Amino acid sequence: MSTAVAASLPLLDLSRLDGGQAERTVFLTELRLAARDIGFFYLAGHGVDSQLLDQVQRLSREFFALSDAQKQAVAMINSPHFRGYNRAASELTRGQPDWREQFDIGAERAPLPQTERTPAWTRLQGPNQWPAELPGLKPALLRWQAAMTAMSLRLLRAFAEALSLPADAFDPLYGDKPNEHIKLIRYPARNQTGSSQGVGAHKDSGFLSFLLQDRQKGLQVEVEEGHWTDAAPVAGTFVVNIGELLELATNGYLRATVHRVVSPPAGADRLSIAFFLGARLDAVVPLFELPPALAAQARGPASDPRNPLLRDVGWNYLKGRLRSHPDVAQRYYPDIPALL
Repeated sequence: MSTAVAASLPLLDLSRLDGGQAERTVFLTELRLAARDIGFFYLAGHGVDSQLLDQVQRLSREFFALSDAQKQAVAMINSPHFRGYNRAASELTRGQPDWREQFDIGAERAPLPQTERTPAWTRLQGPNQWPAELPGLKPALLRWQAAMTAMSLRLLRAFAEALSLPADAFDPLYGDKPNEHIKLIRYPARNQTGSSQGVGAHKDSGFLSFLLQDRQKGLQVEVEEGHWTDAAPVAGTFVVNIGELLELATNGYLRATVHRVVSPPAGADRLSIAFFLGARLDAVVPLFELPPALAAQARGPASDPRNPLLRDVGWNYLKGRLRSHPDVAQRYYPDIPALL
């Protein structure tokens, strides 16, 4: 791929799935190529209510405007499920601090019963924390979570078709308990932090990631080794990228691409809201048999030797959480230091 080709991310329109067969076929081909060649694209026509998106962005800004004491009342250190608020520089990427404050929300489920034989990753399931001072946040985010899950599962089925697999090929991996993860993120200006690392270079775990951006750019995609391109905000779209689970499941045919966020310039901040769709925690990722023509183009999953991929979803997800949040790991998971 030349850098000229990857000067900007492709834009796909999900509503074309509802067109005639010819239009649907073109969309599936464009989806497959975008996911294989770049691993990132803009998604329009997604059908998620624009008023809901505006509400979620407004409430997110209201959350970050709360006092530090109010935000600390729902700090992640209170949650063995890795839910809640973190100050800027609390989360690490490859051992370096990320300069973003954030609020993490997962699926609202009851904790799983624990015994001496229960795998540690089962502790990831549990309730969220919600700020008492912002009662509208919970219903809005849970509504958005449901809308994003429905839309992303539709897109995941389109991926299966694009790979000439049965449309429901990925269904057993998420079942009735997909790993739904929302992250509200505010990036302060770099003159306030002394660092340009909003988020260090990394790949996302899970199936698919969706990013709702405000007007301030910052996300960059490594389309080729050493070559970064801006994923500038495009109104009415999500930025979508492939997670490592899909790369693993397709033997590297689909591409989980390295990306990063640079801190905003002086006098600015940046708000982004991410939704991550992952497999259910008790799933094991298989290797799907692609048609010979596609299988011949698979490059194999590019696992980081410092952070190897695991096909056991729960352990893979827990490993990432422990490395990103060592304070939570020390408090609730002292029995599994080998994953740190």
